[in-house]
Amino acid sequence: MKSVIIFVLVSLVFLLSCKSSRSKVTEAEISYLNQVIQNKNFKIESTWANPQVTNAMQQVLNSGLLQPGSNASSINLIGNSNFLKISGDSIFSYLPYFGERQMNVNYGGTDGAIKFKGLMQDYKVEKRKDSGYNISFQAKSNTENFDVFITLWPNLKTSISLNSASRFPINYTGNIIK
Repeated sequence: MKSVIIFVLVSLVFLLSCKSSRSKVTEAEISYLNQVIQNKNFKIESTWANPQVTNAMQQVLNSGLLQPGSNASSINLIGNSNFLKISGDSIFSYLPYFGERQMNVNYGGTDGAIKFKGLMQDYKVEKRKDSGYNISFQAKSNTENFDVFITLWPNLKTSISLNSASRFPINYTGNIIK
């Protein structure tokens, strides 16, 4: 009988301590994000790159070339220069690329990073139920065209997905820089 009571008490403590710790979004955060979207002027700095895991990426992981804390599907970008900036109809970026190239490599291989400097095409903004936004557009680097999908949350967290015909897809997670 004593062991049953102890089991019930331990179970209750366990169940009560595991409630959801979901944070509430404040009106100030929602207002700031709405202003950012309306002005069409913001900068994103990524903290993680999430390339598609392929056989080649797994070989890189096995070689020990990635920094500690990183793995084939999640590479830490803290301390590495990177950004994506939207200013009006223009896009500027420098995002390090990790993954496989399929074709279209310039002689000398100097275009390893994803660099945008120009105008966006087909810019679309969609409001989400969680007060965030989905943004999609097409952008051009020196030799490639990219489909860009950005998700912004009211807590200023971001997710960027880039698709190209010349590279495997890659995602970046980060924050809007105030």
